[in-house]
Amino acid sequence: MAYPVTLLPGDGIGPEVAQAMKKCVEATGVAIAWDEQPVGEFAIKKYGTPLPDHVLDSIRKNKVAIKGPIVTPVGKGFRSVNVALRQALDLFACVRPCQYMEGTKSIAKGVDLVIFRENTEDLYAGIEFDLGTSDAKHLIQEINALSTRKIRDDSAISIKPISVFASRRIIKFAFDYAVKNNRRKVTAIHKANIMKFTDGLFLKTAREVAQEYQGRVEFEDVIVDNMCMQLVQRPEFFDVLVLPNLYGDIVSDLCAGLIGGLGIAPGANIGDTIALFEPVHGSAPKYAGKNKVNPTASILSGVLMLRHLKEEKAAERLEMAVRDVIKEGKFVTYDLKADRNDPTAVGTQEMAEAICRRIH
Repeated sequence: MAYPVTLLPGDGIGPEVAQAMKKCVEATGVAIAWDEQPVGEFAIKKYGTPLPDHVLDSIRKNKVAIKGPIVTPVGKGFRSVNVALRQALDLFACVRPCQYMEGTKSIAKGVDLVIFRENTEDLYAGIEFDLGTSDAKHLIQEINALSTRKIRDDSAISIKPISVFASRRIIKFAFDYAVKNNRRKVTAIHKANIMKFTDGLFLKTAREVAQEYQGRVEFEDVIVDNMCMQLVQRPEFFDVLVLPNLYGDIVSDLCAGLIGGLGIAPGANIGDTIALFEPVHGSAPKYAGKNKVNPTASILSGVLMLRHLKEEKAAERLEMAVRDVIKEGKFVTYDLKADRNDPTAVGTQEMAEAICRRIH
């Protein structure tokens, strides 16, 4: 029986890397019934919205989805479809493994980190008030009446909510993963020395949850700016990281840089009943249709999906095939070559086909 999976190809390079992923997942022999749904710019052209309701209905029905990258306009246009998906489906845990692979341009060998980012709150909750609006003016007046620290009249406002509920949920998720996968330590990352009430709440909750796992998993907390420095200097010192939303976004990209870049960084967004898998990188519209970009992040996201479906052997075979192809360095895209202008670099689909051939 085939597993029903909603496939969101995305836009920009999304359809190309999604096709490469699909090809590799099918090469494992696991039967998937793909329910393909347009989102982003393709959905706007067809439905007038980047995220139609029927797309969410498909994901809720199938419980599992995988997507290509989707463009997020900067400073204008529609809000992030990625954020909207996480919030609408309550995909509270963003999971981003970062693991060294031989043959990549990694600046640090031996990196083996798993990042757990809270997905629903913090500054990414989208509670914003634009400059000059009546709501922004009213909010500024109210805050100025309550606080000795005054906000300028020419300000835009973002609200940063951090709750006990959401903090406890993501922190327990990280600890449970650590126990299940024999990981040694969980590190909570924060800025509670400055944001004493929001990040302070996150840290307090982390310390309380850590008590429930005492003797099974080590625990520590590190201030976010110090954490960035330490990750560059000694990433092998860390194991499982758990963070609020904004820090999680930034630190996960830093960790991707340690292992060679976003092109090899997979991701998952997981809720109580639904899981959505995606590459960490963006939609790179300037490369759209050129069959040039690295499909590894999308293919490894397919590996995460297979593991979620309990197809462990298939996931292991596909991951080893990816590692073998990258280690060999022959059938890889330009960014995985020692010289990015190497004429022997292959295209997106050709690399995927090489991976398919190595699946045993």
